[in-house]
Amino acid sequence: MFNQYIGFGVAGNFAGHLEQAGEAADFIAVEVKETIQPKAIFPFYLPNIDSGSLATYPLSATIITPPNDADNLQIEPEVALVCDVVYATDIDGITQTVTALIPRQFGAYNDCSIRKPNAKKISEKKNWGVNSKGISDHLIDIDHFTTGGILDRYRIASFHCRDGEIQRYGEDSAVVGYSYFHHTLLDWIIERMNHQQDIGPTENIAQLLKQSQYPTQAVISIGATRYTPYGETHFLQADDSSIVVVYDGSRYSASEIMQMATTHEFSDDGMSVLIQQVTIL
Repeated sequence: MFNQYIGFGVAGNFAGHLEQAGEAADFIAVEVKETIQPKAIFPFYLPNIDSGSLATYPLSATIITPPNDADNLQIEPEVALVCDVVYATDIDGITQTVTALIPRQFGAYNDCSIRKPNAKKISEKKNWGVNSKGISDHLIDIDHFTTGGILDRYRIASFHCRDGEIQRYGEDSAVVGYSYFHHTLLDWIIERMNHQQDIGPTENIAQLLKQSQYPTQAVISIGATRYTPYGETHFLQADDSSIVVVYDGSRYSASEIMQMATTHEFSDDGMSVLIQQVTIL
């Protein structure tokens, strides 16, 4: 569905998540201008390249396939933005600079991650092969990505189902609770696309855009919510189900979403739902 879209994620855009995930220490050397600023953007998929782990298309709307050697795989419930990417040609006539991101749609996303404390790059935890991550096959159109737009009404909820028992995995959170949002977020991502360097856990995004032949569309996951105590201490196993719901909080309550998750029966209106079965191929 998105195999010609470049894939990026935002690290550290929800207060407290990195600390819960045991990843805050990875970013000690990353300079930020203010405390609430996200730490970095990272690639999870690069189209139009022939080799390397990021050449494998990782998104699925139905399945998570765990890596063979991981017993600490966690759901990361997020909102994904599907964006147009606008470039301008630099003075050399070859290099492209990102000048704008235009969000067109949004949906439920699972930035499913291996907890690897010694990973050199963020991307090493993000794409281990097919069915590494999840995006809903029901996306919602964005009217405008500014204050008062459709996304301001939405919330993120997530659940873990094992042996017929359902548990809240992430805190039910307002989308506007992201540290950076609206144009503050877009401007920061554009700056990172053009200027982020290959330092510590981060990668040179401008080089990756060039290697990918400057894709004009992107899937950008904008940060995982905080975990519940249950989510912080429970990891995915074969036959579990992961559920991420991005829903209109003006139409549905958290308890109604919980009930829908219990029955796996969701409304077709005012929400984007992602249900993935953990399946070993």
